[in-house]
Amino acid sequence: QVQLVESGGDLVQAGGSLRLSCAVSRSDWNINFMRWYRQGPGKRRELVAHFTNGSSTVWGDFVQGRFTISRDNAKNTVYLQMNSLKPEDTAVYLCYANAMRDGRFGDYFGQGTQVTVSS
Repeated sequence: QVQLVESGGDLVQAGGSLRLSCAVSRSDWNINFMRWYRQGPGKRRELVAHFTNGSSTVWGDFVQGRFTISRDNAKNTVYLQMNSLKPEDTAVYLCYANAMRDGRFGDYFGQGTQVTVSS
């Protein structure tokens, strides 16, 4: 099993910054790739970032250079640094992992963390 636990969501003013965390517990599963998604009120879920260990990150069009991904391997944690936040960034942000073990694949989501950006 893979468990993902997000944290760091908060209420912030427009133009502010937040750093979201995704703590990964993967047992003996191998992570193929990870993503951050978000789902705003009344909106469809959309991709924020797609990333692996070896390749560059693919970003949603709306990011426009405002967000970055970093990792702390010692803590098994992935971070999403969000700068220049806008009210339209208000959403539940979810961490996702695609993992494999013994030829089997699994899709895992965390519970999400709420980001609210006030104007």
